[in-house]
This record gives sequence, C-alpha cells and structure tokens, in this order.
Amino acid sequence: MAAARSSTIKGVQNIRTHAGRANQSTKPYQAYFRIGALEMEKERRTTERKGAIERVNNIDIRVREIETEKSVLMKKIAVDQQESLPEQNNDKKGAAANFKIRY
Repeated sequence: MAAARSSTIKGVQNIRTHAGRANQSTKPYQAYFRIGALEMEKERRTTERKGAIERVNNIDIRVREIETEKSVLMKKIAVDQQESLPEQNNDKKGAAANFKIRY
C-alpha cells in the first residue's frame, strides 16, 4: 500500500516574489522622485500660506476700519446728546412728561 501524500496544494498566494524586499530608498530615481514631490508640496504650501497671511491682513484692516467708524459714530451720538440736553431742561414739566406708557 502506498502512503498518502502529505504535501499541500499551493496556489497563487504561496508564490514567493521579490516585491517589497528591496528598500524603496535604495533606488536613486525613486528618492529623486520623492524629493521632487516634496518640493512641489512645499511650494504649494508656501503659496497657500502667503494667501492666508494676506487674508488675515485684510481682516485686520477691516477691523480697524470698523473701530474707526464706530468711534466716529459714538462721538456723533455724544455731540447730539449734548445738544439735546438743554432743550429738555427748559421744558417746564421736565423729562418725565415725555415718557408715556400705553397698555
């Protein structure tokens, strides 16, 4: 009687290849390609950074404009209130006479 074979059937998954054994950095052309890709990314990021800084500067300018306009309006309100105070004091009934509540 013949003994049963103990060997297993091998498929495509069992084929040994050299893929992944060589270090990618040992190939100079791949290292140069990676360096080029990094340089392009650096340039894109630098351009993006310049644009962001420009946007921030524009926002800062607008905030200063808003503060200036706000202070001008506050001064105008103060002047208008100063001008209207003597008129209210001359009223015989006083300022309380102008205040009415309707229900």
